[in-house]
Amino acid sequence: MVNVFFQRGLPVKQYHDLLKHVLAHGEKKNDRTNTGTISVFGYQSRYNLAEGFPLLTTKKLHTRSIFYELLWFLRGETNIKFLKDNKVSIWDEWAAENGELGPIYGKQWRYWETADGRTVDQNVIQQIKTNPDSRRHLVIAFNPGDVDKMALPPCHAFFQFYVANGKLSCQLYQRSADIFLGVPFNIASYALLVHMVAQVCDLEVG
Repeated sequence: MVNVFFQRGLPVKQYHDLLKHVLAHGEKKNDRTNTGTISVFGYQSRYNLAEGFPLLTTKKLHTRSIFYELLWFLRGETNIKFLKDNKVSIWDEWAAENGELGPIYGKQWRYWETADGRTVDQNVIQQIKTNPDSRRHLVIAFNPGDVDKMALPPCHAFFQFYVANGKLSCQLYQRSADIFLGVPFNIASYALLVHMVAQVCDLEVG
């Protein structure tokens, strides 16, 4: 059981600061969908999970989708059946008729395929438990060899855990982020992941 309390004020301010920064300094660019974007590069936000869970309140978030998508990734699955069984439809429009999405997040997190045909579980849990000071606590979803087979290339491309003074932190890199639609969702999803990993590794969140 992961116990969290919700943080008031600061996450919303940080998110609004990001919106203001993009509107003030963003560059207009073309994109794959021909919608047009206002883009900035390398912006970073920080959330202290010890001060509460950063669930934004100025935008409605479908928490069921956040929870079950993360569980789906952790199960290593790439078919939407598990999501549909739990009343989550966020991946429906990209799935094939049989529900498959290709080798997306879950496949890469849990079954990264090597050149000789083996699969690798990017198991950072054991690494954190046995060698917490390692700088190799990485999980990578963006596999160049599989990108063309994915329904959508990963937006949240990789993340890294860091342990200091008994606290677990996580840094997420997103190659692409829809600030209104995806970013609030991703903030909550990765905050939840940190809580889950911290619990099984007997650490506090940082």
